[in-house]
Amino acid sequence: MVTDRSLRTLMDEYAESHRHPVNVLVHWICVPVIFFCVVGFLGLVPGIPLWNAGMLRPDILVIAAVSVYYLQRSFTLWAGVSLFAAICLWISRWIVKQVPEQAWIVFTALFVLAWTGQFIGHRIEGRKPSFLKDLQFLLIGPAWLLAKVYRRMSIRY
Repeated sequence: MVTDRSLRTLMDEYAESHRHPVNVLVHWICVPVIFFCVVGFLGLVPGIPLWNAGMLRPDILVIAAVSVYYLQRSFTLWAGVSLFAAICLWISRWIVKQVPEQAWIVFTALFVLAWTGQFIGHRIEGRKPSFLKDLQFLLIGPAWLLAKVYRRMSIRY
């Protein structure tokens, strides 16, 4: 994974394969759903007991690692993605409580549908998904969408 490129360079490169309005719309729906599903899947993995301090949960560990990635690039993007991650965490845990034996089916169905949408969007775009070139773009996708929201709200990132 290349880590020495600036956030602006990564965002611009990501935007190159996300210009067609249908592909952009698909990404507005599918990227957040995929992010949510990853958080949900990680929440299904049993935690590691930490003596008397509770459990070390994989979903929290991965969110923390992803948060460091965003914080190194932009405080405002970190704040927005962290808020979204917290919402995903809360909703995914709620789903697990409601349908504990079927939660994996919910996450799997949404994940497969969202990735199918992503590939259809890129087929319409006529360009390969960015992450096939650099896995770092899996983390740039959510930031790219959030940056669009920030620009509309005149928030610097």
